[in-house]
Amino acid sequence: MPGPPARDTRSLLLRGAGLVAIAVVSGLVWFLIRHDSTPDEPVAQPPAQHTGQFQFTKLAGPEKSDDCVTKSYNKTQDFFQDNPCQSLVRALYTTESGGAKALVSVVVVRMPDSSKAQALKALTEKDGTGNVTDMVKDKTFAGTGTPSVSGKDAAYASKVEGTNTTIVLADFYAKHKDKDLIEKIADDALRLAADLHS
Repeated sequence: MPGPPARDTRSLLLRGAGLVAIAVVSGLVWFLIRHDSTPDEPVAQPPAQHTGQFQFTKLAGPEKSDDCVTKSYNKTQDFFQDNPCQSLVRALYTTESGGAKALVSVVVVRMPDSSKAQALKALTEKDGTGNVTDMVKDKTFAGTGTPSVSGKDAAYASKVEGTNTTIVLADFYAKHKDKDLIEKIADDALRLAADLHS
């Protein structure tokens, strides 16, 4: 009776070594995945002027102050005399839509608490109560053909986030008129407060 066939020990050894190598490499890869010590790179957020319906270009500012009394007028100035702000940041932007160019004033006022921030918003929303003085009105910025963003045709928008009140005023260059469009521009410009840290 012939005995059992001789095993190919060399082939078995090579197969075993191959399986061990695969196991070692797999374990090493798994270890590296589980123990990756490199921190995730922070994802850079685009500036607020490029993330909405309109694209805004900064024209002037940001200009910072902590004296809201001298940077305001009418009843708004009276309000600041009784309720001093903590800081004020002002800037001007331009944007274009359908061939019409608009000038946009963005002001961020930081108040001591959220109730005073809301009170400021409520006051400036009313007609005839004045406002924070924009950079065109007090001649901080002067340019050829610059519209008065505090005039009767200007659009107004505001919001409160925590203790910050953002106030936007906007009007077209060249006496262009489009009430719906300028109001959309003013509303969209509220997000620019994210770029103005008071």
